[in-house]
Amino acid sequence: MSRPVIEAVDLSVRYRIGSGLLGGRSYLNAVDRVSVSIGRGSFYGLVGESGSGKTTLGRALLRAAPITEGSVIYQDDEVRYDLRNLSAQDLKDYRKRAQLIFQDPYAALSPRMTVRDIIAEPLEVMGLTRSREETDARVREIAAKCRLNLEHLRRFPHAFSGGQRQRISIARALVSRPRFVVADESVAALDVSIQADVLNLLQAIQQEMGISFLFISHDLSVVAHVCDHVAVMYLGQLVETAPTAELFSRPRHPYTSALLSAIPSLDPDDQGNAEKLEGEIPSPTNPPPGCKFHTRCRFARDACRLETPALRELSAGHFAACHFAEEFDFRREHGHQTSPVNAGV
Repeated sequence: MSRPVIEAVDLSVRYRIGSGLLGGRSYLNAVDRVSVSIGRGSFYGLVGESGSGKTTLGRALLRAAPITEGSVIYQDDEVRYDLRNLSAQDLKDYRKRAQLIFQDPYAALSPRMTVRDIIAEPLEVMGLTRSREETDARVREIAAKCRLNLEHLRRFPHAFSGGQRQRISIARALVSRPRFVVADESVAALDVSIQADVLNLLQAIQQEMGISFLFISHDLSVVAHVCDHVAVMYLGQLVETAPTAELFSRPRHPYTSALLSAIPSLDPDDQGNAEKLEGEIPSPTNPPPGCKFHTRCRFARDACRLETPALRELSAGHFAACHFAEEFDFRREHGHQTSPVNAGV
């Protein structure tokens, strides 16, 4: 992997949610000692079930969620920031370099503003341009990159479809020319055909502008299409990380394998053999001891219930947090075939 643009070490995000028994404090561990490194120009995927902590991790990397413990370092060719110790001025500068693409293209845009004003707002708030002419030039430039016509800039969001609105959201996020972008379920609300168009647009922009993406999704087929590296999250912790092709061809954690087994096949003769995960994700306020996944894992043994597995490197760039990662071929044990990578959405 290339030199990281952002790197977290033992990052934790913890929220106080009230008092527990006997007057003690109760906490929710949304992110629990996560270490992640996103290379420059990388398209880094983050997957997991709802409630696994994906969005909170993305927000922490943007300094939009409180960092309780650990460190997060952002570094490009101009600056280096420790996100836990940012001054007000440094935080304002970091906002120019790190942006978010929201999930819902309908709720993310003000119905009272024209598309031109929506895209121009970050430039005006951050003071990135000195005149209206310069602002308009930047807006037209990013609108063209996002495949928006100039006539679109005079309209209001209600005049556009979901895919067009998401392109407007992308243009707004990219107009400040950030180095790091978090795309949080940014195609989940779109039709499949529109998803492919938006994903191809993000890839083209990423290659042209050299942006590093953290792409958060619950859809592994989408992740396979765009990401070069994938991390799998469960109950606030990373359970596996690997290059995309490696993770899809040989998962080393039973949770990853179960997620992969649920990907629909394009083969009409494939009857499918998705593994059903029993039960729900445990409460993050009272997680189980040992491996957090052991309550839903059919491979669990006594060690899984007693000892927390470390996220360890099993092969070059492939890490997994499973006591028995070397012992099982989880793809074979689950009885399903390897899903194709980069086969499209």
